Amino acid sequence: MGTTSLATGVRRRTRPACLGPAEPQLFARSGAGDLVARDELVRRYLPMARSLARRYRRGNEPLDDLMQVASVALVKALARFDHERGVAFPSYAVPTIVGELKRHLRDTRWAAHVPQRMRERVLEVDRMADSLRRALGRSATVQELARGVGLEPDEVAEALRAAMAYDAVSLDSPAHGAGSEQGPSFADSIGFEEERYDLVEYTVTIDSAMRVLQPRQRIILRLRFSEDMTQGEIAQRLGISQMHVSRLLRQALDRVREVARLRHGQ
Repeated sequence: MGTTSLATGVRRRTRPACLGPAEPQLFARSGAGDLVARDELVRRYLPMARSLARRYRRGNEPLDDLMQVASVALVKALARFDHERGVAFPSYAVPTIVGELKRHLRDTRWAAHVPQRMRERVLEVDRMADSLRRALGRSATVQELARGVGLEPDEVAEALRAAMAYDAVSLDSPAHGAGSEQGPSFADSIGFEEERYDLVEYTVTIDSAMRVLQPRQRIILRLRFSEDMTQGEIAQRLGISQMHVSRLLRQALDRVREVARLRHGQ
């Protein structure tokens, strides 16, 4: 329906005065148990709750989970809100929703134990990092983050280190860039079979055997196997016959083998 201006003769279209029930009426009806009114208020404020959920998303956190937490918190806030106090609903609802989101992140999403105060600091630093990244067009420095959140740089650095405890990845999962589950895993990139472990065990066994040998036997073994000297060169070095060197070397090796068998229970 429209009206005609007497001055210009132009027909103007008039808009309805209101597109739906006023919010005070909806809050009054909702407080009285009107579910239709409450559903309408949820519809109106759901975008606000979803916006808060997106703000608190970090890493691999499923957005659907945060949306659900924020939506349930919104319904709780509507059930507890008293519109007769003259307070704007967002002023009451935002702290309620944020508190539920923080509690969800604190209790369910950390892969390792981190104190509650440090968890809250990590989330605060993370939100400031996102804000500064959008404002600066780059990642913020520790000093810039410290100024933004009002902390010391070493406290911010500690929070950044603690943030590493938020997510955990299975060592069997594909490494970055692998492209498929058949590709190399994280375990393949950080571990390998050490081919010289046996030498460590042999060294321990030999050290135990060497302690039971006579001093001259130990010298002969060292000259023969460490310095690669022949029996003749050893005899010349020690001033004894080569036959004597051969006999001492054989006795020393037999003793080492005996100690090794006793050590390994063979």
